Amino acid sequence: MRVGEVCNRDVVIVDGDAPLREAARIMREQHVGSVVVVSTDGKLTRPVGVVTDRDLVVAAFAEDVDLDAVSVKDVMSPDLVAATAEDDLWYTVQRMSDKGVRRLPVTDAAGALQGILALDDLIELVAEAMNNLAGLIRHGQQREKRRQVRR
Repeated sequence: MRVGEVCNRDVVIVDGDAPLREAARIMREQHVGSVVVVSTDGKLTRPVGVVTDRDLVVAAFAEDVDLDAVSVKDVMSPDLVAATAEDDLWYTVQRMSDKGVRRLPVTDAAGALQGILALDDLIELVAEAMNNLAGLIRHGQQREKRRQVRR
């Protein structure tokens, strides 16, 4: 399975030069825990970082900084971890675990933003697979009971 098959294509973005208050407002309005920080080069929108609600608390609120005086790029995660839509999903999950990231931008081969892969989405995917496996077990048990009744 490829990352592009399961990533969320509805990505909430913010420009790196935007004030931090703008990122907080966008997160609240869009009901998300992070925004992908982007730069636009012509027609190509590339991810350059991620700002999470935790980044806001730790880097801004806890330090009592003026949210209008600090830009998004000042608090975004410094080392962007990203994947391409063609990357293997389970390899990417391992990378997320190794790097300790819960969300990562997904790009195409040219580096343009295509989506975001979030831990929450992965948990839903695994839960659905587990539900299907449980259904397989139930089906097998029911089939066995029907066989026993016929004997």
